[in-house]
Amino acid sequence: MAISFSCSACSQKSSATKLTWFFALLLILATMIQVRAQPPTAGFVNIDCGWTNSSAYIDNTTRIVYRFDGESVEGGLSHEISEEFMAGAANEQQKTLRSFPDGPRNCYTLASIIGKKYLLRALFTYGNYDGLNKTMDGSPFLFGLHIGVNFWESVNLTNTDPSDTVWKEVITVAPSNAVSVCLINFGSGTPFISALELRPLEDTMYPFVNTSVSISYFQRFRFGNITDPITRYPTDNYDRFWQRWPDTSYPWINLNTNNKVKSLDNVFNVPSDIFQKALTIDTNYSHMSIIVATGRNQDGKSLQLLPIFHFADINERNLSRRFNIYNAEDLLFPDFSPLRFQMDSKYKSGEFLHADAFFNLSKTPSSSLPPLINALEVYSLVRMDNLTTDSADDKYIKEVKTHYNLAQRNWNGDPCSPREYSWEGLTCDYSKSNQNPRIVTVNLSTSRLRGGFAISFMNMTSLENL
Repeated sequence: MAISFSCSACSQKSSATKLTWFFALLLILATMIQVRAQPPTAGFVNIDCGWTNSSAYIDNTTRIVYRFDGESVEGGLSHEISEEFMAGAANEQQKTLRSFPDGPRNCYTLASIIGKKYLLRALFTYGNYDGLNKTMDGSPFLFGLHIGVNFWESVNLTNTDPSDTVWKEVITVAPSNAVSVCLINFGSGTPFISALELRPLEDTMYPFVNTSVSISYFQRFRFGNITDPITRYPTDNYDRFWQRWPDTSYPWINLNTNNKVKSLDNVFNVPSDIFQKALTIDTNYSHMSIIVATGRNQDGKSLQLLPIFHFADINERNLSRRFNIYNAEDLLFPDFSPLRFQMDSKYKSGEFLHADAFFNLSKTPSSSLPPLINALEVYSLVRMDNLTTDSADDKYIKEVKTHYNLAQRNWNGDPCSPREYSWEGLTCDYSKSNQNPRIVTVNLSTSRLRGGFAISFMNMTSLENL
C-alpha cells in the first residue's frame, strides 16, 4: 500500500526556498562576473596637471583615462608648453602643466586606501612654458618633492633639454585614505608638474616596503633585443616603466624564447614578456659588468640603494649556468644558478647598499655557460620618519579652513609636519618625539575672518590659545 502525503503550505515553502537559493546564486554569479570584468586599470589615478577641461580623455597609446587636476590641488597656474614643442609631445600629458610660483609648499591629494601599497609617479615636461628657457640658461633649476610629510627626492632640471620628460617614482604605503604629493620651492626656479599617476600594487609585492620605509625609483631596465625604449602598461599591469638596456652590441648576446616562462613565487609580478628576453655574453668572456648610471644631475653616492635582479634561463640547451653577483667588490649572491624557464628574483630584503651601482656577474669555474640577466630594478631608500599631525587636530583645523574660506593662506599639506613647512599662524607641540604633533595655538588675527565662530575649534582638545 502506498501512502502519499500532500501539503500545499509545504509546497509553497519549498518553492520559496528554491526561489531564494536561485536569486542567491544569481547574485553570486553577478558578483563573480563583475570581479572578472573589472578592468586592469581599476584603482589607477591619472591626473593631467594643468589640463583645464573638466572632461576626461583617453590616452591614445595606453588607453588610460586621464582627468584634470582641479579636484586634487589648490592654487597654482595652468600652462601649455611652448608652441615649438607641441608637435613633438608624445602624449597629451606633456602638453600642459601646473606651476606654483607662490608659497614654499604646494600639495596634491590623491584618494587611496589606508594601508594599501602604491606606485606613485610624477612627471615633468618643462617645454619652455614661461618663455624664460630656465633649463638651459646656466642657472640652477631645481625643486623638491615630498611624499606626505617626508622628503622624497629633488627634481633637478638644470641643463635639461626643454622637450625632455623627467619622471620620479616612489613605492609607498598609504598612511590614510589619501596620499599627498608636495612640491617644495627651493628658491631655484618655480616648481611645476605635468602629470601624477597612482598605481595600486599587490600587498605581497616589494615586501620590504612598509609604513616606515618607502623606495624611490633609481633605474629599472629590461635586457635583450627590445624595440620600444620603454615598456609599460598594458604589458605591465602595474604600469611600471621598464627602460631598454642601451647597449646590446658585441660581446653582448641577445637571447629570446617563445616558450612560457613559469612564475612560482614572483613577488614582484614582473611580466612574463620581460622574462622571454635576456642578455648574456660571448662564451669567450667570463663576466658581465652592468653599470647603472645615475640620472642627470643626480648624486648617486649620497643614496642608499637596493638592487633587485630578475632571472630566467631561457637557453634551449640544458647546460649549467652558475655565476657570482657582486656590487663593486662586495659579493652579494654566491654561486647563483638561474632556473630554466622559471622566474627567479634575487635581492637582500631591507639591506641597502652604501655604494655606486656597479654590478658584476662573474662565471664560476664549474659553469658551462656565461652569466645572463633579464631585468634589473634599483631603488633608493626613502625614510618615512616624520610624524603627521594628530588626526583629530588635522581634521578640525581643515574644517576651520573651509569654514572661513582660508584658501588664500598658505595652508597646504599637513598642518604641523614637517616642522619647517607648518601652516602660518599655527603653533604645534613637538615635545613628545614618539607622538604626533598637536596644534596648541591658532592665530588668525590678520585673516579678516567673516562668519560665526567655528565649532571645530572646540573639538581641538590640545588648543591652548586662539
